[in-house]
Amino acid sequence: MKAIKLKEGVYWVGVIDWDLRNFHGYITQRGSTYNAYLIIDEKVTLIDNVKSFLFEEMLSRISDIIDPSKIDVLIQNHTEMDHSGGLPELIKYLPDTAIYTNANGIKALKRHFKQDWNFNEIKSGDSIKIGKRTLAFLTTPMVHWPDNQFTYCPEEKILFSNDGFGQHIASNERFAKELPAGIVMEEAKKYYANIVLPYSKQVKKVLEEAGKWDINMICPSHGVIWTAENIPEILSAYHNWAYNIADDYKALIIYDTMWKSTQKLAYTISAAFEAEGFRAQLVNLQTNHISDVMTAVMDAKFIAVGSPTLNSSILPTVAAFLYYLKGLSPRNKIGLAFGSYGWGGQSIPILHQLLGDPKECGFAMLEPVQVQYIPDEEELTRIKSNLQRQIREKLNAM
Repeated sequence: MKAIKLKEGVYWVGVIDWDLRNFHGYITQRGSTYNAYLIIDEKVTLIDNVKSFLFEEMLSRISDIIDPSKIDVLIQNHTEMDHSGGLPELIKYLPDTAIYTNANGIKALKRHFKQDWNFNEIKSGDSIKIGKRTLAFLTTPMVHWPDNQFTYCPEEKILFSNDGFGQHIASNERFAKELPAGIVMEEAKKYYANIVLPYSKQVKKVLEEAGKWDINMICPSHGVIWTAENIPEILSAYHNWAYNIADDYKALIIYDTMWKSTQKLAYTISAAFEAEGFRAQLVNLQTNHISDVMTAVMDAKFIAVGSPTLNSSILPTVAAFLYYLKGLSPRNKIGLAFGSYGWGGQSIPILHQLLGDPKECGFAMLEPVQVQYIPDEEELTRIKSNLQRQIREKLNAM
């Protein structure tokens, strides 16, 4: 396996996971990479490592450049096992090598591996000299674990951002500019939506602090590397995602259905939004994975969720999505609960409560839409007209 040169003396020595299809509960159709970076200086430095079963591939790439036993410094930007799993095997080659991470990182590594290695605690603002290069540290707690940190090399203007700015893409290309921009940004958006979104408050602080650095390359721990051509685009996207900036004219209609009555409502709701100039997207939970739905949620202002009543409750697919949605905590959305029922009708108030309660999703809510059994054309026309009125009122109030 070959290392890939990023700059003079700086190499990518990570691995490609072509088979990965599920990560933290969301589907990764394009696989992923676990990125590690080798810096050749007076002190040879390795930043992060890989899953344990892929350790030999990383070792092979390091060996393409240097004898792995000559590594002087290990930097652990994050302790999750996709970035630290290879550490016990690596330490066999480097028993006394200094490991630089923050206090939470040290605590987590000790809990993971039950070893008291040569840990060196860092704090935000600390830096180390490895020769002609300096490595500066910024702790980024809860983006997305308590131990996350950034490492910055001012001489090379490289930010090693760990889980910040990552995407799940398995490819032979190492730079974002080498792949279609739409694919890379969509995967970056999906990564943010499904992993980073609950920590947007912390992301705002990190963007402010990291914005003080002069950066012309961002090296994340998953996916491809951002260079000067596309750094402005990913920084702008992170700003919008962190601040929950949505498209005021995008509506997402998410539903499951038993006998197509709730589906008829979904299509009518979509037509009402389209009539008011919206981009309306229909999402059937029978055929769409919740992680892809969350990606669409990111920039939608209106979120409509529908379910028929089943066993005095909502369909399991809808329940799973709503609790996933709640955990990821999107903000500044307007919700709508809808559904059909046969006799009890409990699904609609349950949906309305889960979407609107401040202790749940906390959305501002439109009036719920409900129909008993099969809606006829007169009912659908009335629903559409009433919803258009509510949409206009909300837009005028925004």
